[in-house]
Amino acid sequence: MTFIITCNTVIKEVGGTLRTLHFPRSFAFIDRFKKKKKKKKRHTHTHTHTHTTNARQTSRPGHSSGTAAMKLVCGVTLLLTAALAYYIYTPLPGSIAEPWKLMLLDASFRLVTSAGHFAEHLGLCHHIRLITNTANAFEGLLSVAYEGVEVHDTLFAGVHVRVFQPTSGEKGKLRRGLVFIHGGGWALCSAKLGTYDLLGRKMAGELDAVIVSVEYRLVPEVHFPQQHNDCLQAARHFLRPDVLAQYSVDPDRVGVSGDSAGGNLAAVVAQQISVDDSISNKFKVQALVYPVLQALDFNTPSYQQNKDMPILYRVSMIRYWLEYLNADPSFVDSVLINNHSGEDQGQVSRHRHKFDWTALLPPAVQKNYRPVVPTTGSPHIVEQVPAFLDIRAVPLLAEDEILEKTPPAYILTCEHDVLRDDGLMYGRRLREAGVAVTNDHYPDGFHGCFTLAFWPGFSVGDRTLQNYIAWLHENL
Repeated sequence: MTFIITCNTVIKEVGGTLRTLHFPRSFAFIDRFKKKKKKKKRHTHTHTHTHTTNARQTSRPGHSSGTAAMKLVCGVTLLLTAALAYYIYTPLPGSIAEPWKLMLLDASFRLVTSAGHFAEHLGLCHHIRLITNTANAFEGLLSVAYEGVEVHDTLFAGVHVRVFQPTSGEKGKLRRGLVFIHGGGWALCSAKLGTYDLLGRKMAGELDAVIVSVEYRLVPEVHFPQQHNDCLQAARHFLRPDVLAQYSVDPDRVGVSGDSAGGNLAAVVAQQISVDDSISNKFKVQALVYPVLQALDFNTPSYQQNKDMPILYRVSMIRYWLEYLNADPSFVDSVLINNHSGEDQGQVSRHRHKFDWTALLPPAVQKNYRPVVPTTGSPHIVEQVPAFLDIRAVPLLAEDEILEKTPPAYILTCEHDVLRDDGLMYGRRLREAGVAVTNDHYPDGFHGCFTLAFWPGFSVGDRTLQNYIAWLHENL
């Protein structure tokens, strides 16, 4: 409302200025200005006074036009500034960390995303390609200097990985090992650029560990289950006794980790490795940073509370899911109101207790939010996209017999994140299955803050990163 009032005021001002350009003598402001100047400057000589007055009257039209043009420029500038402020400004809760910095970052991301959709509408490229190219160009500008860590790229079972190794320490000393899977909605980011390159170097140095960061293939080139397959193959290869020996990694101190979509993939890989009897070495821990773990309820309390919260909006998360599962983008509206998981769908109903937040979340988290479970849904969605019920995509749906075999878990959640409840529900299910769980919750945190510790540098991001590394240092 404030923006509309401001715009109306500016438009009136600009309109008045335009009229002044045609009728300069009617611009009362200039007349008043001249009268004030006239009073201040008194002349004793009548001829001089008359001459000055005549000169002023002679120059008035041109002077008025120049002043009016300046006011026009100022008015347009004010209008554009108001429009820019309106675009940037997003109402945020008082408890969120560094709100204005987050608003600026979110506005930049929204601008690039809009440009991507516009390019796709014109038939120039898939919108994700433009977003990826823009993000990669920026990430390439970040300094990744970090002393004491050696970096090299290689293939693990045909999958590209980047390996970070400490250069100090005794020769032949066994170190920790960690498979890390980056986030980005299964479509964005890279293990080899900027943020995740810095993260790999930092973890290798501070944990004295060998970090294997998986460069899995992304949407739109591939869709589920290819991302899952790449990560699982890379993890299986690293856990081979000969490979661990090659990198001087202690087979009893290997973990798996990831953030956001990477947290999804890390949770799935942890489950699959845990039940694979052909693999002798198992993960000691799993560390999941605001993981995305289910796609059947987009109306959990955190989805409702944070539906318009930067930098991950509810509708954006739904679109990432549909892209990942190679589903029809037109499903977004139906999925938004949980029509794909209605009460009339037997396939979903047998899994409902696994994502029933009314039973899995504490009352303090549920607040006054109500479940959204349509009586009659759209069964054709799950029929066309069976991956909605595939535990390789949706690890929250795994049976207790699988969960109980997974390693101790660290789950980081943020209050202002649509994925908060995914992490909390998974932690609850793991505990009920007998798995030790550490839940690290940040009341001022938001989605993405973990990696934003590097740039532009959020205080809550620094805390999440340091506490994450501290937990790994103690438990891995």
